[in-house]
Amino acid sequence: MNALEQAPFAKFLGIKLISVTPDRIEAELSVREEFKNRGGMMHGGAVMAYADSLGGTAAHANLRPGQRTATIESKTNFFASIPIGDVARAECVPLHRGRSTIVVQTRITRNDGKLAAIVTQTQIVMEPAGA
Repeated sequence: MNALEQAPFAKFLGIKLISVTPDRIEAELSVREEFKNRGGMMHGGAVMAYADSLGGTAAHANLRPGQRTATIESKTNFFASIPIGDVARAECVPLHRGRSTIVVQTRITRNDGKLAAIVTQTQIVMEPAGA
């Protein structure tokens, strides 16, 4: 699977990739009723799942053939809620690209441009079996 091919979970969420390069991922996600929390806004877990999917895509865009990646650490700071019906826009950039880990940061904003969340993740780089 290349970086442009989204995993089934990302497809389920409805993530729309705008651009994918090793230096930057841009995406949009329509905030549907299914993402609603008890307060009527986008659930924090849905925000985190969105960022995690993009973090994996960003890490994958920086792998050599045969390598795999998985999230081993994730930290989310929430700044503003995202209303249902809005579009959550995201930008994910690598902060560190090492042999064994890749650290990425995802900024998620609302339609009005207000920063909703920043997610920082560490992705482990796994070599192909037998390498």
